[in-house]
Amino acid sequence: MKRRELIQGAAALGVTSLLGGMSPAIAQDSGAFRKVRKEVPRSTPGKIDVVEFFWYGCIHCYNFEPKVNAWHKKLPSDVIFNKVPIVFQSQRVNFQGHQRLYYTLEAMGKLDQAHSKVFEAMHKDKKLLADDAQIFDFAESIGLKREEFANVFKSFGVNAKCAQAKALFESYGADGVPTLGVDGKFFTSASIAGSEDNAIRVAEALIKRQRQA
Repeated sequence: MKRRELIQGAAALGVTSLLGGMSPAIAQDSGAFRKVRKEVPRSTPGKIDVVEFFWYGCIHCYNFEPKVNAWHKKLPSDVIFNKVPIVFQSQRVNFQGHQRLYYTLEAMGKLDQAHSKVFEAMHKDKKLLADDAQIFDFAESIGLKREEFANVFKSFGVNAKCAQAKALFESYGADGVPTLGVDGKFFTSASIAGSEDNAIRVAEALIKRQRQA
């Protein structure tokens, strides 16, 4: 499903994975992964970067969370794993606010405590977190100080993180979530690989491939 369809459905949280319309598969990969639009240098020499692009409002991202979390905890020490919240342009869906929420929690050292609570608030409690005030209400409801949270939410540091995330997602050229990116060169997803388990297996194979490159 294309990003336009995601935005239309997201207004009512009827979100689907929108993983169509991506670049052609590498000839030898049987369609299990895609080549990035623009290669991204490694963040750390000698380490393999793996990213999960996601959006809090995506039901498929919510369902994928337990599986991808269990997987990344077992990744070897030469792999650096990061979650990257994405933004699509929309006047009806608060993508930017949800992205800023993630990086605010990270900056405050509350991500481990609160990340899953954001998903639960949106998908179990049906809270849209549709504007900054609703996000601040949510932060307060999980025990964070509203004023402190709001200050970090609007900070230069969070602005910079959001800009970096935007640039990274654009370089990969993926058109949906959840998507796994490997070493700034390839990406895969349940839609591309056929299932969540296959996507993880493909990502593991790509990690091994890059280790030997």
